Amino acid sequence: MGNGVLRSNPGPRAIALVGPYLSGKTTLLESILHVCGVTTREGNVTEGSTVGDSAAEARAHHMSVEANIATCTYLGDPFAFIDCPGSIEFMQDSLNAAPDVDAAVIVCEPDASKLLALQPFLRYLQSRKVPHFLFVNKIDQAKGQVLDLLTELQPASVMPLVLRQAPIWNDGIVNGFVDLALERAYVYREHAPSEIVDMTGGVEDHAHEARYDMLERLADYDDRLMEELLTDIDPPRDEVFSNLSRDFAKAQIVPVLLGSAQNSNGVRRLLKALRHEVPDVGAAAARLQLPQSKAAVCQVLKTYHTAHGGKLSVARVFQGQLRDGDTVYSVNGESSRIGGIFHLLGSQATKCATAEAGDLVALGRLEKVNTGDTLGTVKDDVPQLERGGLLAPVYSLAVAVADHRDEVKLAGAITKISEEDPSIQLSHETDTHEILLHGQGEMHLRIAVERLRNRFGLSVQTSLPKVPYCEAIRKPATQRGRHKRQSGGHGQFGDVVLEITPLPRGSGFVFEDRITGGVVPRNYIPGVEAGVRDHLGKGPLGFPVVDIAVALIDGSYHSVDSSEQAFRTAARIAMQEAMPNCAPVLLEPILHMEIVAPSEATAKVNGIVASRRGHILGFDTRPGWPGWDLVFAQLPQAELHDLITELRSVSQGVGTYTWRFDHLQELTGRLADEAIANNKAA
Repeated sequence: MGNGVLRSNPGPRAIALVGPYLSGKTTLLESILHVCGVTTREGNVTEGSTVGDSAAEARAHHMSVEANIATCTYLGDPFAFIDCPGSIEFMQDSLNAAPDVDAAVIVCEPDASKLLALQPFLRYLQSRKVPHFLFVNKIDQAKGQVLDLLTELQPASVMPLVLRQAPIWNDGIVNGFVDLALERAYVYREHAPSEIVDMTGGVEDHAHEARYDMLERLADYDDRLMEELLTDIDPPRDEVFSNLSRDFAKAQIVPVLLGSAQNSNGVRRLLKALRHEVPDVGAAAARLQLPQSKAAVCQVLKTYHTAHGGKLSVARVFQGQLRDGDTVYSVNGESSRIGGIFHLLGSQATKCATAEAGDLVALGRLEKVNTGDTLGTVKDDVPQLERGGLLAPVYSLAVAVADHRDEVKLAGAITKISEEDPSIQLSHETDTHEILLHGQGEMHLRIAVERLRNRFGLSVQTSLPKVPYCEAIRKPATQRGRHKRQSGGHGQFGDVVLEITPLPRGSGFVFEDRITGGVVPRNYIPGVEAGVRDHLGKGPLGFPVVDIAVALIDGSYHSVDSSEQAFRTAARIAMQEAMPNCAPVLLEPILHMEIVAPSEATAKVNGIVASRRGHILGFDTRPGWPGWDLVFAQLPQAELHDLITELRSVSQGVGTYTWRFDHLQELTGRLADEAIANNKAA
């Protein structure tokens, strides 16, 4: 790595640290910052002393709950690292950051049994053609051969995993490595640079075999190298480094490095690889298809709402220069003025005057700007760069404030939380009259509720969302409704005869006027329909009535006392008296589900669907994901609430689903009785 082809002034580069929960990303960032001289000691996740994870919720749960940004310099080259949460529930930040970075480091453990948790990160980066390293962390805890580990991990990656370092074992523990490009052996030194050592016979033989395997993989993309290998010519180091850098930059290979972030082992070698092999911001701009111009262009990949600094929009500058006070424009032409430019080190913000191409900075007070927005300094000439994609919600809670006067404050607070994490969404359900908070899982929404309390002082109560049941009728009926009242002066009189008929599922509501002879004047008929609709909002079982036809077939009126309101009341009376005799039946919403899971978990997924009164419709392979299945099913919405929890428990946390409403279906028996009783109690 150290003898690779050097580039002059590559400029600031942005690196995302991604990977499964507990793989050690935050610890790696701490080690990087210490090696770069930014911190005097390495923080500890358990002790809550890390640069990242400074939010109260992160410290309380000892886990990353949002992306953390830290800038530093290594051997004169500036870098910005984005430490992304590992939990699948907080993956939105990884999706937002990945398109804008120059490269990513996927951190994993030396444990093939955790392959599935690694796969979503590999697939996403590869789909976006983002160059990425695989850093096998906790290498001192490895139990088997690293080459065997890579063989088991390879199916998770479309691109070949290319081992860059061969481990050196001592008494069953990896205590060093051979750099296969440099052909040098190193022994780890705790929290210090590795020491160069001589290669012994056994280590040298193993390293020679691993090096040849690395060169063979590189030769797949270089005919000259292939010819050299076929004629037993050992390629020069500069040629090897040139191949490694080129293939990495083109996202054709995934170089694999080893280390232990806890002990700062292998971290310097990782930094040197990043320094020499990661392309500059121009490659990322080309990947995003940014048109060349002199205007400054940046994209927002993260939003923070800070207690004292207000709103900060973290943006990557792709071309041009931004200055404090500049006016920037969004794609739709809306303008905002930059109220400060800052370099971030976790929760610390250091003000600077300008941001150049390649910089990852926080822009202050862009109140109209959202995560994912592209901004430029020339109005009407701002391209919309590719966004990271939005995760579909898979878990919901009903939220309410103790004081109704806080409902407006609640909506504003959730808006700010959603700006920070767009996968948190809010909806007002007209059917159940609830405010629903949607997200990626139980912990995801728990953190959101904690933020409402900690940041905004809102006492929020949560409950399971109500199921939007409906009801329909099975039998027709004809009913007269009469409303007559005399109370001095003009009275009230309305008289109607309604014919009520069930309709096929999905037909909705149909009102028909069959009056002949003017027994009900035309100007009163809208009142009749309004009265019918009044009752359909809550039928005899307590739920909205659907799939019903109501015809006005007869009636009478009084020339003085009749009014539209009187006929509205008469129609409502007719419906109230008729509906219990129409054999009302409860209808529950049935959802169409598309569940994705590893093939080894498919049988368990089928069992979960069956246990929740679901019906399997069919199967398919997940496009572009070898070893994964797509399960099509129908499931009652009443069974949806904690489905994601059970699904993840059988798939190492990576199974997920999307859903849409499909149809209403009759529900009878004990479950129907319970739903009706619960609704009445509520």
